[in-house]
Order: sequence, then C-alpha cells, then structure tokens
Amino acid sequence: MKQINVGIIGFGTVGSGTAEILIYNREKISDRVGTDINVKRIADLDLKTDRGILLEPGILIHDVWKIINDPEIDIVVELIGGTEKAKEYILGAIKKGKHVVTANKALLAKHGSEIYQAAEENGVSLAFEASVGGGIPVIRALREGLAANNIKTIMGILNGTSNYILTRMAQDGLPYDKAVQEAIAMGYAEDPPDLDVDGTDAAHKLAILISVAFGAPVSFESIYREGIDRLTPEDIRFADEFGYCLKLLAVARDVGGMVEARVHPAMLSKDHIMANVNDVYNAVYIEGDFVGPNLYYGLGAGKSPAGSAVVSDIIALARQIRNNVKILIPPLGHARYKKGKISIQPIDRLNSAYYFRFSAIDKPGVLSKIAGILGDNRISISSVIQKERKIGGFVPIVMLTHEASESDVINALKLIDQLDVLTAKTLMIRVEG
Repeated sequence: MKQINVGIIGFGTVGSGTAEILIYNREKISDRVGTDINVKRIADLDLKTDRGILLEPGILIHDVWKIINDPEIDIVVELIGGTEKAKEYILGAIKKGKHVVTANKALLAKHGSEIYQAAEENGVSLAFEASVGGGIPVIRALREGLAANNIKTIMGILNGTSNYILTRMAQDGLPYDKAVQEAIAMGYAEDPPDLDVDGTDAAHKLAILISVAFGAPVSFESIYREGIDRLTPEDIRFADEFGYCLKLLAVARDVGGMVEARVHPAMLSKDHIMANVNDVYNAVYIEGDFVGPNLYYGLGAGKSPAGSAVVSDIIALARQIRNNVKILIPPLGHARYKKGKISIQPIDRLNSAYYFRFSAIDKPGVLSKIAGILGDNRISISSVIQKERKIGGFVPIVMLTHEASESDVINALKLIDQLDVLTAKTLMIRVEG
C-alpha cells in the first residue's frame, strides 16, 4: 500500500514532539502499522526557531490551507491550541474528507458537539487522546477497553500545575503564592496560571471524559468549578491531622438519570489509591458496573507524553486507512449516542462530608455559636481542632462534619459568616470518599 501522509498544524511543544516521534521512530511505527507514515507538511507561523528536528526542505510552511486542501494528505493533526482558528481548520479538514487528530481540550469542551457531528456527517474519524491526561491512554480506555460497562464514577487529578503547587505546599510548607512562582519558574505553569489554578483546565478535560463515558456532548460551562487559591499550608496540615491530603479533583458520577460533575479542592483519605499522585503527574480513577475500579496514571502534559498520545491516534487511524475502514469508532464511542444534553446535577444537591476553617476572635462562646448554627441546619460535627492564637492574631477553628447536604452547608455558612466574632470568610472544602 502507498504511504499514509500526515499534515501537522502547529509546531510548538506538542507539534514538535509529535513530529520527532514520527520521524525518529518511523521504522518501528511502520512495522506496527504495516505501511509507512510520512510527515508531508507542517504549518506554523514561526519557520525560523530551531526545534532540534531535521526536516527536509519544503516540509515546514506558513499556509495551513495547503495541508487541508492537499489531496495526498490523509490525516490532519491540529496542535495550535485556542478555539476559533483551530475550529475553522478542523471543520475545514473534515469537510475535505480527512481524518483529524487533535489535542485541543478547550475546543472540544466548548465546541465538541458541532465537531463530533461534522465528523459523523462527513464519514471521517476524529481522535483526541492527548486532550486529557497527556500520555495516559484514558480516552481509548473509555471508548474501547471499558465499552462493555456503564460508567459509575470518574475521579481525576487532571491538572499537573495545580497538583505540583499542592505538592510543594504539602511537602515543604510553601505558601500558595510562593509555590505558584516556583511552578512558573520550573516551566510547569503559564504566567499567570489562571486556567490551571481556577479549575478551568480540569473542567475542560472532565467535560470530554463525561461526553465519552455517557455518550453525549457536555459543555464545560455546566460543570461546577472552584480553584485552589484560598488554600494555605495550614489547611494541608489540618487535613493531615484528620488523616487526609488535599487535591484538586475532577469528579463525575452517575446519580440516576443525571450526572454529578464538579471540579474543586477536596480532602482525600491518605489511604485512597490516588492520595500519592504528586508533582506534575495526573491520574484518572474510573469505576464501571462490571469491571470495577481502574486507575490510569502518568505524566499529564509535556512534549513527549502528549506527542506519544497524538502519535497513538495517528497509528490507529493509519491502521484504519490501511484496512480500508472508513470509520472505526465514532467520536464519542457510541454509534447511537444521545442527541440531547446530559443533565448535570446542581451542586447544591450534593451530599458530602465537609471541612470548615473558621477565623475567629479568641473569646468564650465562639465555638458554641458556630455549632448552634450548624445544628440548626442539620449539619453534624465529626471532629474539631482549635488552636491557640498563632495565625495572624486570630484563632483557627477547624471542623470536619458528617455527611450533609450542600444546600444546608451553603445556608449555614451564610449565617456564620455574618457573625461579628469571625475575622474572615469561612473556608469550606469537600471531603471525597
């Protein structure tokens, strides 16, 4: 069979990692596919920066449409990021009948429904393994390996930047701001790292996982999200005293006709399987009704892990082309997927245990006032830690509750935060598992 030609749009970190693997592992990949995969064109705005990859003359070009309109190119790989231009290029390639690979989590989280539909209508395949978890093959696990199961739970540490920051705060007692600056200096975070630390990046990825797991596109705007910027080393120490660690978790659960979908800091028991996922590593825990619990762990970003995931998609599509299969797997892994939207459960219907940190004036009766309001709202206290006045001239009162309704917690904290004995807004963290 003739070689399979690939066009890559974007020659940045992931684009150069993809090209490097395709070029330097070309023989091994050819052995596995049964035919040669050739990088015919790479389009980028920057044609001068040395990426450390030797390309033949004419491969690197400015004009993206020379890739999309080239009848000899079989697979188009979009790696520029962003949404508007990327969407234009992907839809253009799909309409030309080309299979598409993308790592663009934000695009799929915002415009996935339109792109999935376009791929099906034009009879082409869409692959996006690198959009979630970098080099972790979690999309393929959901679409293929776990296809026999109803997915009950997804729990993920999906943002390496936030995980690195929390790890440094936990292991070295760094304050949040200092840990952020270190993450930027190490190249693990953008400056500023807003989309990482406010939960947006993890929500993009969770939206994609939910769409594949439950068979219908879901927008990330419908996912509750909360960041890590209010957490302190003291919270991490208090959590440790209770037997927990702190992680930014992305959680989705089947709750009987609706899906619970949320991203926020959470206290996770130190004996949980994901409690030791540290630094820039990602992990995704998936539970199916027949397979039970599965854990997928690895580097969630970077040139080589993401490039590996992109090339795995290219190989899968190349095998499909070689065997004259038009579409092997629908974008969401469901031949008859739900055309309507997935119903997302409102966050105030969550039931969870909770951690509260109150900043109180050191005077008698404070604890009883707080406990009274909690009791009036059907919130039962499990444990209390009260320290002497050491932190900023106030007394930290830390509580762990039994399971309670989020709506009751919201109502109680509104009343508690109005008390004149508190010096700052209460910090609330949900306890997972």
